[in-house]
Amino acid sequence: MESTNHQPTLSIVLIIKDESDNIEDCLKTADFADEIIIVDAGSQDNSIELTRKFTNKIFIEDDWQGYGVQRQRAQGYASGDWILMLDADERITPELRRSIMEAVANNDQQSVFDVARLSYCFGRFIRHSGWYPDHVTRLYPRLKASYNASTVHEKLAYAEDRFHRKQLNGDLIHYTYRDMNHYLVKSAHYAEAWSRQRYSNGKRATLPQGALHAIGCFVKMYLLRAGFLDGRQGLLLALLSSHSTFVKYADLWVRSQPQGRPDEDP
Repeated sequence: MESTNHQPTLSIVLIIKDESDNIEDCLKTADFADEIIIVDAGSQDNSIELTRKFTNKIFIEDDWQGYGVQRQRAQGYASGDWILMLDADERITPELRRSIMEAVANNDQQSVFDVARLSYCFGRFIRHSGWYPDHVTRLYPRLKASYNASTVHEKLAYAEDRFHRKQLNGDLIHYTYRDMNHYLVKSAHYAEAWSRQRYSNGKRATLPQGALHAIGCFVKMYLLRAGFLDGRQGLLLALLSSHSTFVKYADLWVRSQPQGRPDEDP
């Protein structure tokens, strides 16, 4: 713990786009922060208007370069000693709130903190399937850590050999998908971003490879990670996840195929 008379402060930071269905309920659970930072990627709904009820620190960054870069930009607007990176479809439980406040007050600048996410999906909290506890590192000292620049599946970067990684108490509630259309749209977006990044890094894939990964995904989620204990939702999620896995590899395979229309039919 650093010996200082300075009272450590907390910035809760969100990147959003078209989150009018979520943003108010999310920010109601974040009202204990010293500041709330919102970076909007060009919302077409009334997300910005709704966030003004909670903060005036709203910034527009609509030249999307991926999740990692957008989180870096958002952190750049923050001034707190600590950052809590939050998504609009997440809610901070009272137990987690107390744990966050205690960690910030202790101000151990050589620690980062994991949060256990509990997801609500298709009418049920998912406690198996490899979804819980879904540990994500979200609370960290602002000057000593930042997200990498990955387009998708971005991660917090810090000097791991010099930091303690600790666990906060309480769950972060995650309302993942509103309905099937929301799942399919979000899944397609992630698959496209994943395959584009892999292709730019020189990676290639085959359709049989995609099929094998899809089968492995189903077996892992439904059997090895006890998705069957999540009832029908567990079966549905295992099937959807295996489909999404195949689509990722199929998209990567398509990118390596000849583009354009041939001059004549074969």
